[in-house]
Amino acid sequence: MMRDAPDLAKYLAVHANGLTKQYGETLAVDRLDLDVPTGEFFGLLGPNGSGKTTTIHMLSTLVRPSSGQALVAGHDIGRNGVKVRGAIGVVFQDSALDRTLSVWENLRFAGMLAGLTGKVICERTDELLDLFGLGEQRHKSVGSLSGGMRRAVDVARGVIHRPQVLFLDEPTIGLDLPNRKKIWRFIERLRAQTGMTVLLTTHYLEEAADCNRVAFIKKGRIVKSGTPQSLIDGLGEHVIEIEGEKLDGIVNDLKANLGEPVLEEDRASFRFSGSPADLLNIQADLAPRVTGLKVRRPNLNDVFLWVSETEALSRRPGERGVRTAR
Repeated sequence: MMRDAPDLAKYLAVHANGLTKQYGETLAVDRLDLDVPTGEFFGLLGPNGSGKTTTIHMLSTLVRPSSGQALVAGHDIGRNGVKVRGAIGVVFQDSALDRTLSVWENLRFAGMLAGLTGKVICERTDELLDLFGLGEQRHKSVGSLSGGMRRAVDVARGVIHRPQVLFLDEPTIGLDLPNRKKIWRFIERLRAQTGMTVLLTTHYLEEAADCNRVAFIKKGRIVKSGTPQSLIDGLGEHVIEIEGEKLDGIVNDLKANLGEPVLEEDRASFRFSGSPADLLNIQADLAPRVTGLKVRRPNLNDVFLWVSETEALSRRPGERGVRTAR
């Protein structure tokens, strides 16, 4: 077991070594190594079932690892779960609010669990509700609020004690764009004020574009990591999208030079890095053979698709996970 290392927390908010979780024959997280520097905005990305939520549940002491070790805010998740829980905030995929209680009662209860005084709870509740425009809703039951309002209260509940590390597991899932932007403006402001570390999972890749670093997880293993821009640049200079009813022959022709595509029914997307002349030649060759042709710059969604659909795991059997610290 790791020993608590408060000094390490000055540099690393999360330090995981060989973290593994197995449910029966299902290996949910496979020897994960992960370093998240203090104050960083870090994104853990991957398809459904890749191990993101299980990782957060282990780091937040909700689930005990099958093997491996981790420190969060300098505290061992196995030996000192109480200290870990006092240092973190968590916004889960599913709401942790009591829908029968009022907004104020939910936030007061969260503050009391964190050991805050009544005065501090009142001050921070007022501040949080004002930021989210929920002052007039404070005495309404959570169950009577809209989905966007409830999600804002979930976030407020997770940060009322001003945690050192905030875990956000799909925090804006199902919300419309205005409510998503409102929540992210608040998180950005809180990070600027407190230096809080944020570890995010999300399927909205535009939210992860603002992360300092991201890591893609697949089948419980980290397979790619880096800054969002470096990962986008590494994908290629352009993405070539083609559409048509019978693409098999064309796809096979292109694979020899462009590599494996992402396939979506009657559409195929290829990565391209090369000269403008080569790109023009490819376009000229494809134009009469397909019903749709588009060339564009790649983005983080493309990285996600290639990792999810085509990238092979980057480790050999028995090799340790990818360490993501700089």
